[in-house]
Amino acid sequence: MKKTLELVGQYYLLMKRVFQKPEKWKIFWKQYAVEAEKLILDSIPIVSIISIFIGAVIVIQTANNLESPFIPKMYVGYMARESLVLEFCSTMIALILAGKIGSNIASEIGSMRITEQIDAMEIMGVNSANYLILPKITSATTLSPFLMLESFMVGLLGGALIVIFTGMVTLSQYVDGIQFAFKPFYIYYSMTKTAVFCFIITSISSFYGYHASGGSLGVGRSSTKAIVVSSGLILIFNLIITKIML
Repeated sequence: MKKTLELVGQYYLLMKRVFQKPEKWKIFWKQYAVEAEKLILDSIPIVSIISIFIGAVIVIQTANNLESPFIPKMYVGYMARESLVLEFCSTMIALILAGKIGSNIASEIGSMRITEQIDAMEIMGVNSANYLILPKITSATTLSPFLMLESFMVGLLGGALIVIFTGMVTLSQYVDGIQFAFKPFYIYYSMTKTAVFCFIITSISSFYGYHASGGSLGVGRSSTKAIVVSSGLILIFNLIITKIML
């Protein structure tokens, strides 16, 4: 318990340093663009591949379980849409990003710590936490909702492709199901969750990377801790946000 409280206190103190006004906004926005490409744009391929197959799997499973002739086939598209927008495109994608983004951030900052690059910044009077971490957190948090939208659309496309190739339901039935009883609020709900989850991933990973020690093995341990803690907090905050917003 004592160790946990110490970690929470260290995390708070680090975030207090991170969320200070940047000394040079021009440098901040330049780093923001770099981190946006590295953390968000480079994640599009893996998110797209996973989403298209998950969309197809959801459609197959739903169609195979709707055996009653009294249940309209359009519910295949409806269930696929609800499953993707409510849970998969936010929570499951965030858990995937915790591994990809989290390990990237923790290893990058951890390597800078053990090679004393961060110490050199501090000696020169640079707020290393603000310079290194703030662009990562802001870029991932503000742009990740668009990654969720991309995952949602690609997942629906995957479902449409499996419908076309297998003919288990007609494409018009699938599209009718997607449009049936649509609630735009679910999109905002899922985007909000994704933004919160990416804040957790980037801040926790930065924290463990920033406090890495023990050489290359220490960097590896920091990356592992960052992924495990981020994944656990994502599940906890998924429950909290769902309870508050729905």
